[in-house]
Parts: sequence; structure tokens; C-alpha cells
Amino acid sequence: MKRVMLTLIVAVLLASCSSLPAQEKITFMVFGDLAELEAYRKLVAAFEAGHPEARVELTHIPDQADYRKRLAADFAAGSPADVVLLNYRRIGPYAAKGALQPLGPYLEESGVTSVEDFYPEAIEPFKWQGQLLCIPQNLSSLVVYYNKDLFDQAGLPYPEDDWTWENFLAAAQRLTRDLDGDIRPDQHGLGFEVSLARFAPFIWQNGGEVVNNTFAPVRLALDRPQSLDAISWLIALQTKHHAVPDAEQEAAEDSESRFLNGRLAMYLNSRRGVPTYRQITAFDWDIAPLPRKVRTASLVHADAYCMPASVKNKDLVWKFIEFANSVEGQTIVAASGRIVPSLKSVAESPAFLDPQQKPLNSRVFLEMIPHLRALPSTAGWVDAEELATAELQRAFYGQAGIEEAVQSAILLAQPYLGDAYAP
Repeated sequence: MKRVMLTLIVAVLLASCSSLPAQEKITFMVFGDLAELEAYRKLVAAFEAGHPEARVELTHIPDQADYRKRLAADFAAGSPADVVLLNYRRIGPYAAKGALQPLGPYLEESGVTSVEDFYPEAIEPFKWQGQLLCIPQNLSSLVVYYNKDLFDQAGLPYPEDDWTWENFLAAAQRLTRDLDGDIRPDQHGLGFEVSLARFAPFIWQNGGEVVNNTFAPVRLALDRPQSLDAISWLIALQTKHHAVPDAEQEAAEDSESRFLNGRLAMYLNSRRGVPTYRQITAFDWDIAPLPRKVRTASLVHADAYCMPASVKNKDLVWKFIEFANSVEGQTIVAASGRIVPSLKSVAESPAFLDPQQKPLNSRVFLEMIPHLRALPSTAGWVDAEELATAELQRAFYGQAGIEEAVQSAILLAQPYLGDAYAP
């Protein structure tokens, strides 16, 4: 009798197990620091709790450059993750090959969010041939992170929202100090990644342009007088004023590390540095908008959840992307400090504007939204931007004349611009 009962119990257990829905796997690849990874883990856990039919396998590549290489290799091999994060400036090579599934139609049918819920400045950069390819996760801008303690020690007021290039330069010079008497600064007033993307806002602020047409660029416009003037002004911060680490100093310790160590007063970055900066205990810090010249301008920094066209279970993958961009999903990721939410309701909520969390002046990111501009996202833009960046770096570190570097950048980038690379 006991044997019969045991057999019946086993049979019931097996039957109940077989009645559970079979789980389907979704692969999701991200980049970022450990605080970002923890946020994505929470996002995945929340999605799985509401979707027992799904299991999300999370792949984390800490370094962004390594992530881009892995992403390109996976797409080339025909085996990308089901959900990937892409910056708008890097969708062109994939979009041109039809490698991304347009998500606009899915969003139109969504009962969770609509296109009107997002900042249009976040949506527009991810359109290709009129179609929305990816759903933006964030909408950041380039801002000035500053060490309040160093400002206090120098007797300088903190940056105002309406400060100018002249104020910015004066502060950078005052905050650059030789602490050991060897005639080389040990503390610098300013640091930033020397790239075309970092130069762009200053070019726009001065009335210049980076390209002749953002949506269909055929030529870099770096040699226009206003553009060249802005480039020259930025380069002088290093070559003339020595307020920025030189090539040797930057190679020994990059500017962001110097900021973290308390030996660099101002650092230009988007929102993505916040999870790391929140771990600073040695000094107080906050953010300010970029200084202005003839106009206010900053660069759109936006990443989006994208679905490769090769995905098999598109409906389930969309459910995950839809959840990630719901109020609940964006609130989870916003808690890490990493993003300026692309959903207006989340960006205006305590999830982002938490008065107990640094930066205290987070509203700067929202106030800059009307002044954001995008760089191109054409198929050849990644190559054009990288080549131009290399030439600007030569000039910035005194290895080439400014006009020589600018003309070289225009010449080298030219093959990757024009009709052949248009959306």
C-alpha cells in the first residue's frame, strides 16, 4: 500500500511540474560599472517575477570599448544577444545592414508606454529612414563635475548656471597648481576625454557646426571660422594655459582618475559617471552646466535598448524591452544614478531628482534638454568620428598645428560621409 501511495505522489508531482510553462531564454548584454550591473540584475529579476515563462541571461562587459568590440563581433557572427544597448551615434553600421528590428510599430501597439511619454530629444536620434529602431533608455548631456572642496580652498564661488567661457577659463587657471615646485602642475583645473564628441558642444556654443548637415552629412565643417575658433580655444586650455593634463600626464593617470583622487577640479562627463562618483568620500562634489558663449548648447548622450533582426522570439523580447522602458523599469535603473530617464514622468520624479543623492543639482540635466543637439548616426559616422578625434588629439597635445589637424580630419573623414552612407 505504501508503495502504491508513493507512486501516486510521484505521479502527481511530475504532473504538476509538467504543467508549469516552459521557460524561454532571453539574452541581454550590457556594459558599465558594478553599480550599473546591480541595477540591471534588479531589472531582470523584476521582469522574471512578472513573466515566469521567461529567463533572462545577463552578460556584462565592464569596459565600453570592449563591449563595442564584442557587439561588432557578435553581429558579424550572426549571434548577437537578444537585447543590446547602443548609443545613437553607433546604430548606423547595424541599421544600414538591416541588422536591427524596428521597434516603432511595437511601441505604437504598446499598452504600457507611448512615444509621447518620452522626451522627443531622446526619440529622434534613434530614427532611421523615418522608423524608430530602438527605444531610448536615457537622455543625458555633457556637464561639468566639480570638486567643491578645491573651489573652497581657492576661494572661488561654485559655477553658476549662466557662467561663460571666460568664467570657465578663469576658474580652470585658478584651480591649476604646482604643489611641489617643479614648475609642472600637480593639480589641474580641468580634464576631459579629448574627442570630437567633447569638442562638439563648444563648437555649437560658438555658432559653429561639426558637419554641414547632421542628418545627411557630406563634409565636416570644422574649418568654418566659428568652429575653428572654438577648437583653438579648447586646445589652448592645454597648450597655452596648461589647465589640462598634457599627453604624458594623461598617459600616466587619466583625467577621470585624477578627479576621483581629488587632484583635478573639473571634469566633463555625461550622467554615466555618477555611480562611480557617488563612492567618493574624500571630498564633496556637484555638477554645473557647460559654460556658454554666444548660445547654450550641449551634446545628446543617449543609449537605447535594441533588438537584433535575427531574434527568433520577437514578442517575448519586446516584452522585456517594454518592461525596461516602463515607469517601473526605468525607476529601477535610475536608482543606480546611471541614467537621466528618457521617460518624462520618471525624470521628474524622486527616482531621479532624489535630494538625498548626489549630484544635488541633477535638475541641470533636465534644464539642458531643450539645448541638446545630436551628432550624425549615419553608417559611416563611427569611422569619420574616430578619424577626426585622432587628429584633434594630435593638435591638443601639441603634436600638430591646429589648422593642419583640422584639414587632415576633414580629408580623412570624407570617404565615410556622403550619399553612400546616408540613411
